[in-house]
Amino acid sequence: MGRRFRKRGGAPIKESTTPETEQNNKIVLFPKTLDYYQIQLTVMLENERYGEAMDLLRFLLQCQGQEERHYDEWRALLEWLQAAFPQYEESEMQTIREEEEEDISEEEMARQHAKSKLAQDDGYADKLLGTVMEGPLSEQTMLALEQLAFLDVPKVDEELIRWLQTKVLHPLLQFRVMQTLRRRGVQDIIHFTRGDEEVEVDIANVPLKPEEFPLQIVQILERVADQTEVHEPTLFYFAQELWIQYVMAVYGTRDYQSMLEQNDDMADIWAAALHMTVADSLGGSHDEENTRSMYAVTGAMRFRLEQAYRSMKQFVSAGLDGH
Repeated sequence: MGRRFRKRGGAPIKESTTPETEQNNKIVLFPKTLDYYQIQLTVMLENERYGEAMDLLRFLLQCQGQEERHYDEWRALLEWLQAAFPQYEESEMQTIREEEEEDISEEEMARQHAKSKLAQDDGYADKLLGTVMEGPLSEQTMLALEQLAFLDVPKVDEELIRWLQTKVLHPLLQFRVMQTLRRRGVQDIIHFTRGDEEVEVDIANVPLKPEEFPLQIVQILERVADQTEVHEPTLFYFAQELWIQYVMAVYGTRDYQSMLEQNDDMADIWAAALHMTVADSLGGSHDEENTRSMYAVTGAMRFRLEQAYRSMKQFVSAGLDGH
C-alpha cells in the first residue's frame, strides 16, 4: 500500500504510525521539506502541542536517507516526550481506537440499513440502479452507489458491469462504479472504454481510498511538494486536490500506466504537468521554461510533458458536465 495523501502543514495522519506502515512506507524527504518539518516541530514544542509533536517525530523516523544524527535526536526526543507526557500518548491511542470503531460502526450501519430496505421492498435494488443509471449525475448518484455496495443482489454486478461497457460515462463516475463493484466483492477483469481507449481493469485491485494507490502516484505529488509547499502553499493545496481526482479519472489508461513506470524522468514529467496545470488554474498562465527547469525536464522529454499537460488540462476543462 502506498503512503497516504496527506494535507501539509499539520501533524501527519495517525495511521502512519503503525508498525506495518513503518515497514512499507519508506519516504525520502528533500532538504527543504526536512527543514520545514523541523520548523513545525519547534513550533509544536514551543506551544506545548506535545501529542502532535510525537506524531511528527514518528513520521520523521519512518523516513529514509537522512543523517544518522537526525534519527538519534528524533528518537531521543520522542522517548523523552513519551516519558514526560504519557497522558498525550494515552489520549492519542484512545482517539485512534475510537476512529477505528467509528469506521467499522458506520460500515455496519450502512450494511444493516441496505438489508432492511431490501427486506421491506423487493424492488429496492432496481430503484437504486435507476437512480444511478437514469438520473443526472449528482450527490444522489453517489449515495445510491454506496448503498448498492451493501446489497446482496447478484444482478447488481451484472447491471453495473453492463452499464460500464455500453454507456459513455464521466471518468470519475466510472471510477466510483468500479469501487462499488470491488466493495461488492467482484473479482473479474473488465474490458470497457475510458475516454478514447479500451482499458482492462482488475476490479479486485481498484483503490478504495487515496492511500491505496501505488507509491509512484504519491511520489509524483511529493515532487510538487518539494517545489511548492513552503513558498507556494496555495498551489500545493490545489495540486493535492486535483491530483487525486485526476488519477481516479485516468485509472487503467495509458496515462495511468506511464505514471507507474520505475522511471524518474516520467515522475518528473507528471509532476511538472501537475504544477503547470494548477498554476494555470490559479493565475491563468505558467512559465513553462521555468517549470521544466524546476523539475529537470529536458528537451528530449518535452513532447511527453506536453502530452501529460494536455491530458490534465482536458480533464480540468471537462469538469463534471454530462452523465
